[in-house]
Amino acid sequence: MRYGDSEIASHHISVFSIYNYNYFFGLLTEPGLFQPNYSYDIPRQRITHYPAPKFLKLRVFTLVSPSPSFSTIRKISLSKTIHLTSLYPMAPSSPAVEPTWKTVIRLMRWDKPTGRLILMVPALWSLFLAAAGKPDVLLLVVIIGGSLATSAGGCVVNDLWDRNIDPKVERTRNRPLASRALTVKTGIVIAAVAFLCAIGFALYLTPLSILLCFLASPVIVFYPLAKRVFPVPQLVLAIAWGFAVLIPWSAVTGSLTMTTWLLWGATVLWTLGFDTVYAIPDRKYDAQLGVNSSARFFGSNTPEVVGLLFMGTGILLLWLGVYEALGVPYIITWAIACGVWFTHYRKLRHRRQPAHIYGQIFRQNVMLGFVLLGGMIAGSLIG
Repeated sequence: MRYGDSEIASHHISVFSIYNYNYFFGLLTEPGLFQPNYSYDIPRQRITHYPAPKFLKLRVFTLVSPSPSFSTIRKISLSKTIHLTSLYPMAPSSPAVEPTWKTVIRLMRWDKPTGRLILMVPALWSLFLAAAGKPDVLLLVVIIGGSLATSAGGCVVNDLWDRNIDPKVERTRNRPLASRALTVKTGIVIAAVAFLCAIGFALYLTPLSILLCFLASPVIVFYPLAKRVFPVPQLVLAIAWGFAVLIPWSAVTGSLTMTTWLLWGATVLWTLGFDTVYAIPDRKYDAQLGVNSSARFFGSNTPEVVGLLFMGTGILLLWLGVYEALGVPYIITWAIACGVWFTHYRKLRHRRQPAHIYGQIFRQNVMLGFVLLGGMIAGSLIG
């Protein structure tokens, strides 16, 4: 049986594109059709709530008894690798369309709490230390709400800048603006609403905090531009993260102290370290697209640089603990964090790590941030 220029038979290797999407999606969603744990691209109809590029592309390794009635395979094309274990005709099926509100949630990255929490961590460090472990509850709500709104706005702005680059990178190709699931105009509106919410939270703060909020805004908005003109754009992101320390501290005390700057320095080094790790899997795509990253800049020295950044973070956090007399509870959590950072360095020295290891290191840094927070709170309360 011929489809276009290709003879498809059992065990024959073929690659094809699907033109009649609705018909073939019935096959895709049939349980057991594919071997477990293999992903595949889907078109813009967003079957099973997972947007993807315009065309569905599969590499078929084992095609079993294709039905003559399956006449929608038209021509050769190539993309991801999928092991197709069976193929048989069934009634056409309409793809499930992701609700717009879920797409908006994905645009703001609220479906991925790790990235939201890792921004919240230094803000909570600062808030609890400045308030001696007992911050005002309303101020705590304001800081959490402000960090969520700011991070959402920053993510949308980043995707607006990168909407024509993201489709070319495997990790980002399914983002709503990259896949055109949402329009640019919609993205701009969502970013504006997020930043207006952040401003609303900021109005509760002190004049110095409000000033710092406005100083942080251009850093957040132009960070994606830094990827195009600055060799270490993650440093710009780290400075933006640093404002998460300055704003809560000034909201509590109305000033910035020695402890503030120790915490700021630790946050900048920590952020530059974990975000460099996060950028490692994208190096080949960044090189192809001409986009800068700290992982590209440091090259083969990346493990050593990240190790030094984590070591610098540890030194500044130890200095902070001694300066503030946070005592044994804090030192225990500090030692745990330093131990885990050392294991991260050891892993990074193995050049051929699977891509998921870098994401694992990123997520572990979120947990370390909360471990340290617990030590700061305990140290502030009982010393």
